[in-house]
Amino acid sequence: MRSRRHLATEGETTEINISPLIDMVFILLIFFIVTTVFVEETGVDVQRPEAASAVDLDRQSVLIAITAAGDVIFGGDEIGVTGVRPTVRRLLREEPLPVILQVDEAAAAGLVVRVIDQAKLGGAENISIAAERP
Repeated sequence: MRSRRHLATEGETTEINISPLIDMVFILLIFFIVTTVFVEETGVDVQRPEAASAVDLDRQSVLIAITAAGDVIFGGDEIGVTGVRPTVRRLLREEPLPVILQVDEAAAAGLVVRVIDQAKLGGAENISIAAERP
């Protein structure tokens, strides 16, 4: 009886095949990367004015910041007023997105109007100014 048991254990080797598990993990990883929405922040903090009608920012939008010093910033880079039109045109090429301006309280009104004009010339139809809730 002993020899029979010994022969049975020598011939049997059990392995767990984990290649389907690895394939599944890669498929899930690719799925989550593709479905993730990337939000481009402006890269600067501005002191937004308070407004009773303030709402949360849309996840899929073009965020442009205007600082108190007169800098126009997109994605952490200074683009200036002249860079607004090509930036908006490039981002709105695939789908229409709202343009949201994060304007500092101390920013010049004339600069804000010029940025709005450039965004409209770039093809933006929906332009909003971000505000804080009181």
